[in-house]
Amino acid sequence: MSGAGAPKLNIDASDLQVAIVVTSWHTEITDGLLAGAERALKAAGNETYEIWRIPGAFELPLGAQKAIAAGADAVIALGVVIQGDTPHFEYVCNAATDGLTRVQLDTGVPIGFGLLTVDNAKQALDRAGLPKSKEDKGAEAVEAAIAMARLNS
Repeated sequence: MSGAGAPKLNIDASDLQVAIVVTSWHTEITDGLLAGAERALKAAGNETYEIWRIPGAFELPLGAQKAIAAGADAVIALGVVIQGDTPHFEYVCNAATDGLTRVQLDTGVPIGFGLLTVDNAKQALDRAGLPKSKEDKGAEAVEAAIAMARLNS
């Protein structure tokens, strides 16, 4: 599992305006990612974050861009795309990844990448930060974004 070497970052998000942009597909998984992100933000001293619900992973870049335009110092992008029988998986994953990278580089505002791109629902559940999950990718996305936001201050 990829989380075996993941760092545990000590972060302080207390004075940052943070937006969590979360997709609406596969709610058990995305709700787990969101809960993990919220736990991490609260542990880092931030209870004033905003949650932006969007339709799906394809919309993550525009959602992040709008959150930044509204004043976010950091964005946490959360969602899941599960492999299916068509090339749709590749198109959506590539568009979301490339789009989030572009928004981050164009604006200079960090985006924590919490988009799970997995072969099946079990892999997503293992990473969703739920009680039986092996990893908490929502929290990891927060840690990455806040650490990068601190580079700007």
